[in-house]
Amino acid sequence: MQYCVPRFQVSCKAIAECNVQHYNRVWVPDPKHVWKSAEIIRDFHLGNSVLDLRLEDGTEYQFKVDLESPLLPHLRNPDILVGENDLTALSYLHEPAVLHNLRVRFVESKIIYTYCGIILVAVNPYKQLHIYGDAVIQAYSGQNMGDMDPHIFAVAEEAYKQMARNRKNQSIIVSGESGAGKTVSARYAMRYFAVVSKSGSKTRVEDKVLASNPITEAIGNAKTTRNYNSSRFGKYTEISFDKQYRIIGANMRTYLLEKSRVVFQAENERNYHIFYQMCACAELPEFQTLRLSSADKFQYTSMSGEIGIEGVDDRRDMEETRKTFSLLGLTDEFQSDVFRVLAAILHLGNVQIKAAGGEHSSSSDPHLVVFCDLLHVSAPELCRWLCNRRMVLVMETVVMPVPPERATSARDALAKQVYAKLFDCVIQKINAALKVPGIQHAFVGVLDIYGFETFDTNSFEQFCINYANEKLQQQFNLHVFKLEQEEYMKEDIPWTLIDFYDNQPVIDLIEAKMGILDLLDEECLFPQGTDQNWLQKLYNYLHDNPLFEKPRMSNEAFMIQHFADKVEYQSKGFLEKNRDALYEDLLEIMRASKFEFLANFFHEEAQSIKPTKGFQVKSARPGVKPANKELRTTVGDKFRSSLYLLMETLNATTPHYVRCIKPNDEKLPFEYDSRRVVQQLRACGVLETIHISAQSYPSRWTYIEFYNRYSILMTPMELTVKDKQQACKTAVQRIIQDSNQYKFGRTKIFFRAGQVAYLEKLRLDRLRGACVILQKHVRGWSQRRWYLRTREAVIVLQQYVRGQRQIRAAAIKHGWAALVLQRHWRGYRMRQIYLLVRLSTVTIQAFTRGWIARRRYKKMVEVQKALVLQKYARAWLARRRFQTMRRLVINVQLSFRVQNLRKKIEDQNKENRGLVERLTSLASSHGQTMDRLHGLEAQLQKAAGEKVSLESRQKKAKEDRSQVSGGRTWGHEAQTHGEAVLCTESNPHGFLVVRIAENNMEILREDHEKEVVELTEEIRRLKEERGRLQLQMGQEGQVNSDLQEQVVQLAKHVKTIPELRKDLRSLQTLRDATNRRRGEQAEQARGTHLQRLQTPGPRTRYSDDLENHGDIGDLLTAFDGLQKATSMLENQRREQNENWENQVHGLTLKLEHLQKENNQLQKLFHEKSNVNEDIRQEVARLSGENSVRDHRDSARWHCSPSDGRVLLRPTSFIFEELETDRTELHGRVEELQEQNQQLLKQHLAESEAKTRLSQEASQLTADNMDFEEQLDKKDRLIKKLQSQIKSLEKSERASSPAIPKDYLGMLECKREDETRLIQNIILDLKPRGVVVNMIPGLAAYIIYMCIRHSDYLNDGTKLKSLMNGVITGVKAVIKDHQKDFETLSFWLSNTNHLINCLKQYSGEEEFMKQNTPRQNNNCLKNFDLSEHRQILSDLAIHIYHRFLTVMEKTLTPMIVPGMLEHESLQGVFSMKPPGFRQRSASAPPGAEAHTITSVLQMLSSFHGTMTQHGMEAGLLRQAVKQLFFLTGAVTLNNILLRKDLCSCRKGMQIRCNISYLEEWLKEQGLGASSAMDTLKPLSQAAWLLQVNKSTDEDAKDIADNCTELNPVQIIKILNSYTPIDAFEKRVTSSFVRKVQAQLQDHEGSNQLMLDTQYRFQVTFPFCPSPQALELLQVPSSLHLGFLTRL
Repeated sequence: MQYCVPRFQVSCKAIAECNVQHYNRVWVPDPKHVWKSAEIIRDFHLGNSVLDLRLEDGTEYQFKVDLESPLLPHLRNPDILVGENDLTALSYLHEPAVLHNLRVRFVESKIIYTYCGIILVAVNPYKQLHIYGDAVIQAYSGQNMGDMDPHIFAVAEEAYKQMARNRKNQSIIVSGESGAGKTVSARYAMRYFAVVSKSGSKTRVEDKVLASNPITEAIGNAKTTRNYNSSRFGKYTEISFDKQYRIIGANMRTYLLEKSRVVFQAENERNYHIFYQMCACAELPEFQTLRLSSADKFQYTSMSGEIGIEGVDDRRDMEETRKTFSLLGLTDEFQSDVFRVLAAILHLGNVQIKAAGGEHSSSSDPHLVVFCDLLHVSAPELCRWLCNRRMVLVMETVVMPVPPERATSARDALAKQVYAKLFDCVIQKINAALKVPGIQHAFVGVLDIYGFETFDTNSFEQFCINYANEKLQQQFNLHVFKLEQEEYMKEDIPWTLIDFYDNQPVIDLIEAKMGILDLLDEECLFPQGTDQNWLQKLYNYLHDNPLFEKPRMSNEAFMIQHFADKVEYQSKGFLEKNRDALYEDLLEIMRASKFEFLANFFHEEAQSIKPTKGFQVKSARPGVKPANKELRTTVGDKFRSSLYLLMETLNATTPHYVRCIKPNDEKLPFEYDSRRVVQQLRACGVLETIHISAQSYPSRWTYIEFYNRYSILMTPMELTVKDKQQACKTAVQRIIQDSNQYKFGRTKIFFRAGQVAYLEKLRLDRLRGACVILQKHVRGWSQRRWYLRTREAVIVLQQYVRGQRQIRAAAIKHGWAALVLQRHWRGYRMRQIYLLVRLSTVTIQAFTRGWIARRRYKKMVEVQKALVLQKYARAWLARRRFQTMRRLVINVQLSFRVQNLRKKIEDQNKENRGLVERLTSLASSHGQTMDRLHGLEAQLQKAAGEKVSLESRQKKAKEDRSQVSGGRTWGHEAQTHGEAVLCTESNPHGFLVVRIAENNMEILREDHEKEVVELTEEIRRLKEERGRLQLQMGQEGQVNSDLQEQVVQLAKHVKTIPELRKDLRSLQTLRDATNRRRGEQAEQARGTHLQRLQTPGPRTRYSDDLENHGDIGDLLTAFDGLQKATSMLENQRREQNENWENQVHGLTLKLEHLQKENNQLQKLFHEKSNVNEDIRQEVARLSGENSVRDHRDSARWHCSPSDGRVLLRPTSFIFEELETDRTELHGRVEELQEQNQQLLKQHLAESEAKTRLSQEASQLTADNMDFEEQLDKKDRLIKKLQSQIKSLEKSERASSPAIPKDYLGMLECKREDETRLIQNIILDLKPRGVVVNMIPGLAAYIIYMCIRHSDYLNDGTKLKSLMNGVITGVKAVIKDHQKDFETLSFWLSNTNHLINCLKQYSGEEEFMKQNTPRQNNNCLKNFDLSEHRQILSDLAIHIYHRFLTVMEKTLTPMIVPGMLEHESLQGVFSMKPPGFRQRSASAPPGAEAHTITSVLQMLSSFHGTMTQHGMEAGLLRQAVKQLFFLTGAVTLNNILLRKDLCSCRKGMQIRCNISYLEEWLKEQGLGASSAMDTLKPLSQAAWLLQVNKSTDEDAKDIADNCTELNPVQIIKILNSYTPIDAFEKRVTSSFVRKVQAQLQDHEGSNQLMLDTQYRFQVTFPFCPSPQALELLQVPSSLHLGFLTRL
């Protein structure tokens, strides 16, 4: 058959010239080990007939080569490629390379999983391994298939990921022969799905899916000669997922149950486990009614002589089976029914069939009675139809007895049929239990099916099994070639068609028309059909088929050439097993049973098989249907139909393959039998995959990987090329001349088999040459240095020898004399020395004793003096502390009052400007008044002229007036207005006077109305001016801030203090003088005014007319109001002056102890404020007097209370009074002008003084720029204090700006405002924005202050409501922001602060030790909140764990790339040839790869946020410790699960990264924490990768130093150690055993993985807060204005 793969042509000549050379190693066939390694000792050339080799044991071997078609032995891969995770990564792909790689991984590295392209090869270790825990599942979850070491979990994760990504159903096909571990592998795959995809419902479907395994194993598994737990049926489990890809159910389909095992077992085999489990529990009360006994008492469980399994407890397994029944929801009644049927089968097997005499047979046995009682069937009827058979003839029905053999067969057939029905019923119940409501979105199918089988005797079961494997192998071949074609098309690699073996002819031989199954079904139609007849038909019809053979020495068998091997099948029993027939009479007895559970088994069922929903894929070949629908379907036909359905399902899904290998038949742990393994590799298709890969381009490197690995082979010119892809192409074209040996794809370079080994050889030669050069120079330098040192030593020796020869003679002569002289001289010297020493000793003793006595005396004196000094020193220190504290307190108070005074000065300045403008307006109004006075004078002159004319007429009218005066009175004329008019008409002179008075009143009234309008307009204008001034106040805020900075700077300099004092004295003098002068003027004006108002006089100016004018009355009322306002303003001025003087006096006293410059400046502002206030008061008084003057002019008419008549004053008096008023007004105007001039001069002087101060401040600022660096550290503190002062000012101004209050540290929150409080302070509070500028823990302090107020009021209901609201609000915030790190950090910190506040102010002594007396006043008085503290502690723990989860999720993706994959050490690169399963990039395409710097930056971000939110130091250290543990655990787990990371160079990089983490801890001030202790296992693992691993001492050092690693982890790392270059050595198995011997006494966990989900127990240490609650200010940004500060 032809498939699409690249063209491949290998030149034997090229192989011989390039590879078959001296020192190369090859593989030669071996009958015992299949293949044996050998080394070429002489080069091979074309034409040689033999190849000289040396085997590993040292013997020489000659490999014969056929000259006509030379077949050279397979070349062996370099050692660096041995032990790869993927077999396709091997440079030479052939059978011996695969066997050797599997043996190295399995035996030496103790690794059972290996990839072979898309296949996962799983070798059964026959030992429990620590690689299936939940931690391992979590490690593989989310990883790509090539990222971790091969594992069944990796295959399951790949299937799960492709299902979610591609939205296509998946299948995992697990195959292998019995005992290879298929069932366990399928179980682990399903367990993986159950763990990583938890169901959202409460039904725990994933637990039920796992619970179905023990039941199916109990009723479908049995012990065989090859396996203790062999599955005797095929199983396909569909695990259903919803749209969120969570398990919602499962469905199980079974294939070809081995029913014959119920009635027959071979030697050393057992029946199904469930029978032995029931017999083990026979004495239990619930099994008493079944009348069971031990398994050896029943025929069906004891015929093989094997009733037990070593290490298996059937009683405990029965408990597990019943527990899983209950977990699946199967009732006790159903379980009881199942056990009754199983017990009945056992009793049926003990029914003895024996001859009853003659040709008849009968059955009588007590077990038959028990069987009938259990199943509620008729015992006579059953006995009859077991021993007889009904024959239906044309005319009658005959009952004929059957032989005992046929009766026994009928009994066994009944037992098999009942068990098969029971098995199907249990599977249906399990499927019903696993089906839950919901729509299936996708599924993953796990196929646990038997592999290819060949035994000494093969029957119908083996035939069906091998038929199924032929179909699966065909599907596998199609899928492999499809993937290969897609890969080459994606990389634009040209491909062509090749021929390879296809097993379609074998499938046609079995299932086609007139095939084996078709002929078998045809023979079964005949009642008298026999196995021999069917076999003869096979011989007749299939003798021409090359895949079918007839054995030479047998007429009862046939042979089929399968894809894996040639198998001989015995025809005996084929027809009976295919028919699977049971007498109709026995079926009727079963249907008539009163046991409803049993009767339902034998009811008629639909024969048609409905396909699964959602699959419309048609099978490749339609199944064969029986000719007659009424005929019973055979087993072969059923199996073929179910197999078609299975293939349709697999073709509609994406398959994943797991091939289980049995390493030996003895079930020995980690023993490797090459012959058994190679047989299974051939049978399961692994070698076929290798064969396909070998014909194409099996070795594939990305350009970056190739450049990093083989840049050493590039020329300098190639290395300078910036485009690495082009450099790789140029280098490959130069190194490999044959362009057919490689292809360039878009992203990868494809190599033929052997080319990577050739490149590795060149690389090794280049490295070896460089090493030789280095060694040459080092050895030359060492030898030269040794030569020079030796030469110098020889010269020195020669000099000494020659000198000794010359002096030796003279030395002998003088020797004796010298000895004598020396004797005497030495004696003399010794005596002198002795005397001198004795004298010195005595002297020293004397002086020493005296010195000791004096020192003792001096010490006593010093102690007494020290006590005195300490007394005074301590007193001085106490005073200094007190003074320092007092200065600090005064400084804070001063800062606050300075801010307050500045604000008041600004207000006074604004008010002064308004008063000056008003004074100007009053002056203009005064001018208008003067104009009116001049008009009045003109009128008076005119009245004087008229007076002359009146005097002339007076004489004429004397008589008339005398007569009139006697008869009338002025009182009667004044009663009515008409009478007054008559009087005036009768007397022309009187009429004229009245007319003049009326004109004057009208003029005055009009003038007053105008003045009222003007005053109203003035008031409106003043209000507008007030609004404008308020706007200017905001603009002058910036100027005030600049002045404040100048004040701070001026406070640090004392150069201008004398000048400021002089200016202050002058201003003080000027102010006193001005105050005195103004006081005298005010008193004088007030006295004059009162005197004029109180002086009585006969003012007769028509009072009745004035009273009738409402406008004049209103003016009088306004005049009275102005008088009252004037008095009130004066009182306020006096009170404010007194308060301000008191405050200034207090500030002056305090400023003397702190900064004298600030004192002088405050006095200056204070004096300016007083002057401005006096100006304002004087202007107000003068304006009031001016208005009073105007009103007084208008009130010239006076009503006498004692006389009812209207008296007209003489005109001369009016003139005099007007003249006097004018003079006084002129005087007052001049006086006001003079005062205005003085005020202007004072204002100019103040402006000049202010300008001069500003200039001096600027000059001082410029002179002191050098001190700015020293003040930077204090700026933050100053700004913080200023903000606090501003907030204090605002709060004091809101209440009483003049009189500060002592706050109690409580906030009043009304009951109706609790919801708003929770909303503003908890629900709506954002960590970013307003919270950044808040005091850490402010939210907690505000909440506690509200709690304390409720306690203060003794309101338990309000307190409980508030606490519940706070806890509920925090829970709601955490629930809504479960993934917001800043929110979690903020509320974790505030919750901890609130707990500490509740403890600190609880009143308990243990929490009050560090409180100040003022803090003790803030303690709770009435309620115990310990229960609420516990609730808050639980909430804080929840927040802490959620907080850690968010950090861990953020940090986890960075750990592996940053700690392991990133090359942190420059020049240290670890890379090995990749295989089919290449490692995926840790970061998405285009994204920046994570490095150790990324990890450190993320840790810094976490730390900065926690610090900003004021998290307690102990809690912060716990969080950092947890993150470091996660980093170490994830890194170590990846080392344990990734063989490519276990190298010396990787250990160096890990230790470098650990040092970076340690430096980060020191930079953050966490060096003393225990975070580094969590990295000890990782550090020891890195050390283990770097240390020598060869001698006994090395093994002892490893056992002594790796104390944080358990023995399982140490052995795993040693077994996984992988050399990166040929210069490194592998860890030998003997060394691993030495380390194991050293670790025998080590205690610790046996878990391989560290639990990354482990959390250290969190504690919240009590940390009292120094914050004073009464000083806290609530920022306006929190919108908590409804809270009242008490």
